[in-house]
Amino acid sequence: QVQLVESGGGLVQAGGSLRLSCAASGGSLSGYRIGWFHQAPGKERQFVASISRSAGNTDYTDSVKGRFTISRDNAKNTVYLQMNSLKAEDTAVYYCVVSRFATAATMRGGSVDYWGKGTLVTVSS
Repeated sequence: QVQLVESGGGLVQAGGSLRLSCAASGGSLSGYRIGWFHQAPGKERQFVASISRSAGNTDYTDSVKGRFTISRDNAKNTVYLQMNSLKAEDTAVYYCVVSRFATAATMRGGSVDYWGKGTLVTVSS
């Protein structure tokens, strides 16, 4: 079973940047599509971004396109989410997810094998 541990969250002013990391143990991430979801206070979890097994394909929700970048380092068994130009509405708990068989489309729909416990990002306006 894959365990995922997120880090890098915190408090940042609007317009600032953060880089989230997700480290995996219990298995190699190389065979998984990896993604990030977030859950804002009082709202449902929503898809943010995902990256294919080879890192050749990425997918982003419209609200973060051009501001967030997902990347992976299979050698380090880690995935990253670089978040720039942060807005107050980005405030949420961010979760790392993996799926062995999901496509970009199905991961958007919540097809996930494992979830991390999340890291809180707070953007002050």
